[in-house]
Amino acid sequence: MGADQDVRLALLASPLLGPAVWAQVAERLTLRGWDVLVPPPYGEVTSPADVLDLLSAALPLNDPLVLVPHSNVGLYVAALAAARNVRGVGFVDAGLPSDDPTTPVAPAALREFLASLAGQDTLLPVWTRWWSDDDLTGLFPDARTRAAVEAEQIRLPLAYFDAVVPSPPGWQQLPAAYLAFGDTYEAERATAERLGWPVETLAGRHLHQLTDPEGVCAALEGLLGRLGFAQPR
Repeated sequence: MGADQDVRLALLASPLLGPAVWAQVAERLTLRGWDVLVPPPYGEVTSPADVLDLLSAALPLNDPLVLVPHSNVGLYVAALAAARNVRGVGFVDAGLPSDDPTTPVAPAALREFLASLAGQDTLLPVWTRWWSDDDLTGLFPDARTRAAVEAEQIRLPLAYFDAVVPSPPGWQQLPAAYLAFGDTYEAERATAERLGWPVETLAGRHLHQLTDPEGVCAALEGLLGRLGFAQPR
């Protein structure tokens, strides 16, 4: 596609988690010669504006970037692309921005589920407390990795999931690819296929980059190469 190859890869984590989900992949991509940037933990978040402020502060203004969002931080791609020098996007088991001016943070079914979890202070438990122990079995490769991820989780207010993320136009023209882990984001993967993006699916769960960082690195590099972003020499 003639894409600029001199780019930084910005590995973006969900506001529900943190950069630890990308640590092993970031390390491997760096060893392979990529210029990798991982924004810091989110800290206190009450609204999508807080997320955008933190990510905008972490992303350089002029450097050419390829965004690699995981999970619901994918919803922020349109706003980030409008504010930074974004050359492409590699969605990883992630939500997609709407073609409308705004994107809901959560669909109605998820919002209803979350309402049942909120405490009297209207704060939700951290993400790993949303699920049963059986749900979490196999999600982490070991106790140390789980502890690192859980240490960065934050409690979000229920109102966060009633909000919308700005979705300015323009991101649809960027070279984009989609890496799915199993069928968690089946609808988004189908949208990517319909749009003609390069798509790959790895048999795994939503945090597959923790259990198979080497495989995720290889899949990402393959998809980025198909967009014209080659491994640096």
